[in-house]
Amino acid sequence: MQLELRHLQAVCRIAEAGSLGAAARRLGVSQPALSAQLRRIEQVTGGELFVRGRGGVEPTALGQFVLAKARRVLNEMDALGAEAREIATGAPLRLGCILLVLLDGLLAQTDLSMSGQEITVDLEDSVTALARMLGAGRYDAIVYGEVNEHEVPLPEGALARTLVPKEPFCIRLSAEHPLAGRELIDLADLAGESWMTLVEDDDGGPEALVAACARAGFAPSLRYRITDRKMHYDLIAAGRAISLSQPTAPTAPGTVMRPLAGAPVTGRIRLAWNRSAVSAGQAELLYRAAGRAYLANVANNAFHKEWWDAHPEVHPSLD
Repeated sequence: MQLELRHLQAVCRIAEAGSLGAAARRLGVSQPALSAQLRRIEQVTGGELFVRGRGGVEPTALGQFVLAKARRVLNEMDALGAEAREIATGAPLRLGCILLVLLDGLLAQTDLSMSGQEITVDLEDSVTALARMLGAGRYDAIVYGEVNEHEVPLPEGALARTLVPKEPFCIRLSAEHPLAGRELIDLADLAGESWMTLVEDDDGGPEALVAACARAGFAPSLRYRITDRKMHYDLIAAGRAISLSQPTAPTAPGTVMRPLAGAPVTGRIRLAWNRSAVSAGQAELLYRAAGRAYLANVANNAFHKEWWDAHPEVHPSLD
């Protein structure tokens, strides 16, 4: 028997999962079948690759050697596929995105930085669906957000890079609201308000809002969920709701945006890509395009520009 890529993948999955049972589930095979395959691989490599420990299986010295070689080969194969796709004509890069503030600018920036490469962009309102479609091959790369400590599980074969590690969410409310004249609003002062829920409900946002309000001593009334941006803003302008918002969001007639004291809810923006479809060079271009798009919106609100200038550690690395 000669070793094939599927054998190398099996060895890596066993090491990553820490047990044959967990690795078998990830690979979609039965545990006995994976055990038999491992024995055949060990016959080729000349010795045991894993031994049972208290926490599951652990690689032997030979296993560590084979793993290092296997990972190198698999990474090279992924790079081969991504770079071949980049060279091939008629193969557009498929980008999926949550409706983030930076989307409009991102489209313009990718046009500038990836000239000659066709790009298709689809919007989703579920981060979970976005990640699932990345794993299924519908998207080559995705741009998405996470709130507070929530982490979106990514599929195997995906790499990710954080674009903006932290941005403090703010409040959008009617310009006629009694608190509109304040420069800084305490979350506790918003008890009793009707809230517009975030469009994305699986990025940790609703949980973060509920938890922050609980710490402030109240439970928020999550009354509205509207994806249409104009209707969203009109409802707030009419004084019927308030909402959390990215601090880079544009102004809207009849509304104002104000920072929250203590920044109880923060966001994070990330880029993830399928390493077998997107080369390292393409991923870098996407990162830079998204970074420039975000920077173009920083000055939309003076309070965020002031915060941003005071926190260079969260700036994307575009040098």
